[in-house]
Amino acid sequence: MEIFVLAFFALGYLVLGGADIGVGMALPYLGRGAGERREVIAAIAPFFLGNEVWLVATAGVLAGLFPELEGELLSGNVAVVVPMLLSWVVRDMGLWLRGRVPGVRWRGFWDGAIVAGSWGLALSLGVLLSDVLLGLRGPVALLPALLVAVVLGAHGLAFAALRLRGELRRRAAVLSGGSGEARTYALTAAALVVVGVLGGLRLPLTAGPTASLLTPVILVVTPLLVAAQAWVWWTFRHRVTGPSYL
Repeated sequence: MEIFVLAFFALGYLVLGGADIGVGMALPYLGRGAGERREVIAAIAPFFLGNEVWLVATAGVLAGLFPELEGELLSGNVAVVVPMLLSWVVRDMGLWLRGRVPGVRWRGFWDGAIVAGSWGLALSLGVLLSDVLLGLRGPVALLPALLVAVVLGAHGLAFAALRLRGELRRRAAVLSGGSGEARTYALTAAALVVVGVLGGLRLPLTAGPTASLLTPVILVVTPLLVAAQAWVWWTFRHRVTGPSYL
């Protein structure tokens, strides 16, 4: 049961959070001007905080149910985990701060932070998966990491095509044949799930002594998390019609 809980949260973040990351990676391509970038960011604005809960939950499950694996996977990959966390912070700072002060330079700087943070997250996840799947570390791990980043970028473009309208949708649907964004999103989501599952099969998934105490609590909280996520997605299911609060 503990293994399925970990897989549920980790794969959920790859699919849901991966879309946010991909949109941030493609921001310069999708948004050619300040107004367009605001509208592109509006495509992920209602979702990115909720999606990050899946990453926090994954780390919590690792620490609580699989402490040995958490030490090996996270503490043993400090050179990857620290850039990942820094990229996460930089990306979120960009999302929150870009609209707080008027001015082209201010927004341009934080738009750059969104792009840099998103690429940093994608490459850090790719390097971590390279280590888990292939045992690669150092510069050689960058090649498979780039492949993971490409999948995340395609995933983000498909998500943006599902959310945007007009010219922005046309740009985002460059990989979808104009109207096949749902199919592309499903394919890229499946690819991320396959990569995540293959990585999980290579991990020593032995639950720690606290599993019998924490698992029932997690099983009670998880439906609430899923229900909240479903409510957000249903509420903001329509295409973006203008800039968001960000």
